[in-house]
Amino acid sequence: MTDTSHCLADYTAACDGQALRIQGPQSAGPAMWGWNAAERTLQLEASTAPALPEAVAAIGAALADIEARRGATLTLQAPAALIAQLRTHGVALPGAQEQVADVPAELFWQYPSGWLEQALPPLPQQHRMSEGRRHPLRRPQPQGVVYRRRVPWLGKTLSFHVADTEADLPHFHRWMNDPHVAEFWQEEGDLAQQRTYLERLAADPHALPLVACLDGQPFGYFEVYWAKEDRLAPYYDAQDYDRGWHVLIGEPACRGAAFVSAWLPSISHYLFLDDCRTQRLVIEPRSDNARMRRNLARSGYALVKEFDFPHKRAVLGTLLRERFFAEHLWLPQHA
Repeated sequence: MTDTSHCLADYTAACDGQALRIQGPQSAGPAMWGWNAAERTLQLEASTAPALPEAVAAIGAALADIEARRGATLTLQAPAALIAQLRTHGVALPGAQEQVADVPAELFWQYPSGWLEQALPPLPQQHRMSEGRRHPLRRPQPQGVVYRRRVPWLGKTLSFHVADTEADLPHFHRWMNDPHVAEFWQEEGDLAQQRTYLERLAADPHALPLVACLDGQPFGYFEVYWAKEDRLAPYYDAQDYDRGWHVLIGEPACRGAAFVSAWLPSISHYLFLDDCRTQRLVIEPRSDNARMRRNLARSGYALVKEFDFPHKRAVLGTLLRERFFAEHLWLPQHA
């Protein structure tokens, strides 16, 4: 079985002229590639093909060099066996010759093992009922880190891990009692109350509590959910694999445009990668949260309508998989 246990954040890339060197956690030495940014061609210059994760890391480094121009497609030249592997894993398309492949950025960024720590195939579909709502069987909650991504404009690695009640309770409690957060979440309380909150979510198969970190330091909290089983479902045409999310940024030093441009596309990216059947993401912030509305629109979310929850006036935002990947929305967008 091919080793795909390492995501792109585990690899370092160094470019010296037209020489691209990739170093990974299990590399005997840096893999050598010839890189021509002007012609968008990447060619393996070693006699032995590297393992698939290293090849994926080289492609990622090359694409990062050109994809700011949008619509980038890379031409890869490598041994036929490696090309076949990349095609089998959905990273590349057939090229003009057996040892040539085309790698569109739109396709590459949908390769789960590039960013997910626990990339798993979709769960077989079986419908069931929960509290009167019919929905597919959901996978048990994962543990530990689920997503990692290097963010060049911050010079840091962003990660999401499943909230651990003991380890994450102190900062979760502090964040929930921050007036800036409490204004929108309204979940102030003591440690016992916050512990109960996290324990309830840990037992809920339709939700997943995530802590966001930069270089391992927690800075925010995301609550993701399957929309079909959520309170939002009656307010729009919820589909079986729609996914939604809530967010709070607890650390004041991590608030601002540069950080939003890292975490907002990354949570969208994670949710699209987690299940390839997820075609739409949804979010329902308070309708008077002007800053969040601007951030969502800038990140590709269409603000569809306002509606009344029992507890708030909300706006429904939606993001389609096709738009996210076709428009390269994992990159910062201009205002």
